[in-house]
Amino acid sequence: MLLPVLSFIYGLFIGSFLNVCIYRLPAGESLVSPPSHCPHCGRRLRVGELIPVFSFLWQRGRCRNCSSPIAWRYPLVELATAVLFALLAWRFGWPDVLWQAAFYAVLVVIFFIDLDHQIIPDRLVLLLLGITGLVLLSGRGPARGSALLGGLLGFGLFLLLAVVSKGGMGGGDIKLVGVLGLWFGWQQLLLLMFLAFLGGGLVGGVLLLLKLKSRKDGIAFGPFLVLAAFFVSMWGQQLLAWYLGIAGLN
Repeated sequence: MLLPVLSFIYGLFIGSFLNVCIYRLPAGESLVSPPSHCPHCGRRLRVGELIPVFSFLWQRGRCRNCSSPIAWRYPLVELATAVLFALLAWRFGWPDVLWQAAFYAVLVVIFFIDLDHQIIPDRLVLLLLGITGLVLLSGRGPARGSALLGGLLGFGLFLLLAVVSKGGMGGGDIKLVGVLGLWFGWQQLLLLMFLAFLGGGLVGGVLLLLKLKSRKDGIAFGPFLVLAAFFVSMWGQQLLAWYLGIAGLN
């Protein structure tokens, strides 16, 4: 029980840094300079203003200097990362939570950047690839044959979709699903893609029904891949058994 609690606290502070990545990477800004500051008045934040979630609540969601509102995105990312790390600690234990947390921290950044800008920066995909490579070399991931097949399958299928749909699938999605295939192996990748397309289809249908999107509007698919990856990591075996059951294959 102690590990999930510690992971939750650690996740709060990591989430604070992920906010910096989400805000600065698409703008091409440095992650270390200038130090954290108010985006409205530019004043450098003091130590007490950098405490995740609690500083937002203490300041009632406003800058102490200019009283401009602080976006709810900041505490949301911090809290979501904390809960994510706690769940990963509960699911995988020590020391596997270390590489799981590293992998999913990058996925959190990808989730929000793609949601905001519909791009998945190559450097983030390369970072995921590096983490995946280390895990596979350590023998903690799927069998290497399954990982290689998963990577080729994911990359190949999404590349085919991009060609057939004439750009309907972005290059970032193609690279991301290729890395996810390496991470999960081919069997769990199939489940992941099923969940991602199911979620994307449902959300897209609702947006069309409510006329918030038209058929010509693009919808970022990266967030659905990230959410599907999380569900497969946490409950992959149960979900696979359920899917095979409704398909009459078990």
